[in-house]
Amino acid sequence: MKKYIITAIALIFTIVTNAQNVEFKSANFKEDKEGLKKAEDAIKKGDEFLALGNEAIFLVQSPGLNFQKALKEYMIAQKFNPKNGHLNFKISVCHANSTDPFKSIEFIKKAFTLDPTCDPFMNYYLGYSLQLEEKFDEASKAYIEFETAYKKADNFSKFVTQHKNECKAAKALKAAPIRAWVDNIPELSSVADDFAPSITTDGAEMVLTSNRSNSHTPNEVGGYDADIYTSTLNDGKWATPKQISGPLNTTGDDVSNNMSYNGTKMLLHREVNGQLDVFESKLNGLNWSDPALMHFQISSGKANEKYAAYNPDGWSIFFSRDNDNRANGFDIMYSAMQSKIQKDYMAATMVTLINSKFNDGPIYLHIDDETMYIASEGHESIGGYDIFVSKKVQGQWTKPVNMGYPINTPYDDFFFAGTANGKFAYISSNRAGGKGGYDIYKVTFWGPEKTPITDVEDYLLSSIAMPMKDAQVEATVDVNKKSFTVFKGITIDAMTKKPVEANIEITDNVTGKAIETFTTNSATGKFIITLASGKNYGIAVKADKYLFHSENFDIPNGAADNLVNKVIELKNIAVGSKIALRNIFFDIGKSTLRPESNSELDRLLKLMKEVPTLKIEISGHTDNTGSATLNETLSQSRAEAVVAYLTSKGIAANRMVAKGYGASKPIASNNSEDGKQQNRRTEFEIKGN
Repeated sequence: MKKYIITAIALIFTIVTNAQNVEFKSANFKEDKEGLKKAEDAIKKGDEFLALGNEAIFLVQSPGLNFQKALKEYMIAQKFNPKNGHLNFKISVCHANSTDPFKSIEFIKKAFTLDPTCDPFMNYYLGYSLQLEEKFDEASKAYIEFETAYKKADNFSKFVTQHKNECKAAKALKAAPIRAWVDNIPELSSVADDFAPSITTDGAEMVLTSNRSNSHTPNEVGGYDADIYTSTLNDGKWATPKQISGPLNTTGDDVSNNMSYNGTKMLLHREVNGQLDVFESKLNGLNWSDPALMHFQISSGKANEKYAAYNPDGWSIFFSRDNDNRANGFDIMYSAMQSKIQKDYMAATMVTLINSKFNDGPIYLHIDDETMYIASEGHESIGGYDIFVSKKVQGQWTKPVNMGYPINTPYDDFFFAGTANGKFAYISSNRAGGKGGYDIYKVTFWGPEKTPITDVEDYLLSSIAMPMKDAQVEATVDVNKKSFTVFKGITIDAMTKKPVEANIEITDNVTGKAIETFTTNSATGKFIITLASGKNYGIAVKADKYLFHSENFDIPNGAADNLVNKVIELKNIAVGSKIALRNIFFDIGKSTLRPESNSELDRLLKLMKEVPTLKIEISGHTDNTGSATLNETLSQSRAEAVVAYLTSKGIAANRMVAKGYGASKPIASNNSEDGKQQNRRTEFEIKGN
């Protein structure tokens, strides 16, 4: 995963007075001709790999291990003679196209000092080193000087043009940094490459990829294959990553792409028969399943596909594919199903406006179904991969907008994974100051300015950007930020406290329609779902041999940064078990059932039909407001209304009894409104089974 060739123009560095270039020739090494021969042979081998790497980069393709192989040979010669300008230049090129590009800076400067004319690309890579150091004016001059001298009629001009534009954009974006912190997470990072973070919407669980040392055999340059790891957030600190459980990791590179929003599925890519293909794995209990190859419209077997992402609608998969007929690297595509049952994906389509003349992807789609984050080497990047944002407007994705500095730097900044509330995100970056290679970073968005600002354009998302104006910056997209509540928890046995696998149904109580159904984890009982604000929801939980559990709660319009974390205790279907029917509603002071109650009543009806031996008591309860007599009368009438409903649906009357208890059996204190609300309830108790 490295960037295309980059280098810089000859900006005047101070040349050490006594610096002298030492050529690889016998006159300079009369006493060690054998060492000279080994050094020359190493350089010759290195040059072959360097040529292959340069050719791939020029075609916007992966250079594989070629630069690493070249560097291994060059360092043999460097140990013999560290004062040759051209050798230092080649070493710099290798580092520039590695995951530690900052290492190229010292070698290009040394090469320029020893022999500034040793290679036609000297100014190009010198410009690149200046760009990494954020000396954008000097870097631009270097690129221009290289461009003036480079007269070949080939496609390389697009690289130079891109880098000049990067320097121009970088000056504007650095002058108006966005309101965010970007911090390295040492617990998740290593001296190797740590990348591809993907999180659940609550931000508590992460999968990532790393080629840190493992039990497999290192490759020919001493590196390890990439494996997938997991980590959890506890008390604000990430746990040391552990290899993911299940048959996901092989002796080849296994790269996590995108975890589903609830953490139960994952897309990844790996190489098969010389091709990169996308796979999907599912979480079964504590282990992930053997990855299954995605549909041929996504994993074609004819091109390389990677960096797949789930779309919130559940119908589409976005991914990156290289196209042999275009020298633009990977392009972002999507494929949608015609049927979720048959999973018959349609032909993949390129996403309009999203793709550039360079590599595009990874992709991340926010849960709001309106925001896409794209990593790209093109567009208005400020160097390497940058992260961009696009908005869906009238069904079309808008041109990507750079997320700004300090999220993006002249280094590679890619892989965006955000929490549902939009306050935090995780990215990968090989910027200077990390542990080495790609590291995992946390982005903390400050939110908008507290004081009003006028006569400016919103450069980025209004909630995460500092306003700015610049003629070179793309026009921005107006954002009406959606707010969400993360509903998470576990289902457990009320007596043993052990996890219970359960089916959960989320209902919009106004429409009575089920909007989501899912099963909790069989080993842990965990679940997580994200809900839009402005609704009253009913949650029904059902497990074999257990009473169903129900709750309801409101999420006000405009509510943001909400988290509902529940431990749901399920009760066995045994005599004496009780359950509160939280989604049965009456008109105030009356026993008239409201339409919103139908979903809950029908679930109880279904239970009575499925367990024909059940005999139950329906009980009504009130708080202590008003007279005891009126409360008992009202609670009795409400209990009878529920029994009448069930009787009308075919449940035998002798299986049910209605009882009103008024305020005599509180389950919470009546000294608060919340307590009174809990006491106003309808329950049923199993009297026989």
